Amino acid sequence: MKVIPASFQILEELDTQSLAVRIEACGRLCYKSEDKISEDSAEPFVKGIVKHGHNSVLEMAALTVRVEIDSESLVTQFLSVIPKFIQFDRIEKKVLLITGTIRAFRELARDYGKVKVIKAIAGHLAELYPLFFFDLTPKRGWLPQDGVLVTRLSLAQVDALSADLLAKHRYVAVRIITNRAVTHEIVRHRPCSFLQESQRYCRYADDKFGSEVTFIRPMFYAEGSSEYKLWQKAMQETEKIYLKLLATSTPQAARTVLPNSCKTEIIVFANLLEWLHIFRLRTPKNAEPSMREVMIPLVKAFQERFPSVFADASFTVE
Repeated sequence: MKVIPASFQILEELDTQSLAVRIEACGRLCYKSEDKISEDSAEPFVKGIVKHGHNSVLEMAALTVRVEIDSESLVTQFLSVIPKFIQFDRIEKKVLLITGTIRAFRELARDYGKVKVIKAIAGHLAELYPLFFFDLTPKRGWLPQDGVLVTRLSLAQVDALSADLLAKHRYVAVRIITNRAVTHEIVRHRPCSFLQESQRYCRYADDKFGSEVTFIRPMFYAEGSSEYKLWQKAMQETEKIYLKLLATSTPQAARTVLPNSCKTEIIVFANLLEWLHIFRLRTPKNAEPSMREVMIPLVKAFQERFPSVFADASFTVE
């Protein structure tokens, strides 16, 4: 049995990696197979994700494009079919700023590929990132669309946007280590993307997990107190039962005895506007204490990184 504190990590280093590397790094968290990452593993990993339809993994990378359209009718046509999970702003009369995840752009191309503006966006992104669109590309390829100019924005260009645009078009991934009670609440938020460590596949009897179950230290009980000792005893008994069940059962069967105190890892990927909403709900004094334990230091980190969006926001961070 192992007991650790809750923690978080803003995955800033992934912002400097290729989109394929980013998606693999996030996707492997589910099975805790990060040890399989190599210099050449990202491309086959992504192809496997696309082939098997594991679309949630493709939500872990976002793109922003600037689209110049010379016809008002084409703008109207595009706006008539714009689906959810795409962020867009009309920054000029015939200029759109559009942000979405790889999954969102794939589904946009799949469902509305005949719309001229969407066809132009899909063609531009497929040319830049063929790995993500190989199964959607028409036999003749994506042909250029007259009257539509698509430009991919770099992360630096997105970061230079005004505060109102930055809030909608800047996406940030955070890896949170906490207990399962907290993640049950986190995954209720919309619109966000989530990937979580899977008890169904992770076999905690294996050596890479230390052949033990890891639990999150409860903030409700002082270490050494009678309450903490009762909690500790319950976790030790649970671990014994779980490991015994694994001798004859699959992880997905044995996990049914595991409690909310179990450690889990989750990646939350959302734009700054949604993070703002999360912090407003999850940092006040009436929020769940174990949630506040993570969210209060996290909001302070966001305030330092994105002051134009978060510095003037009112949060209870005491």
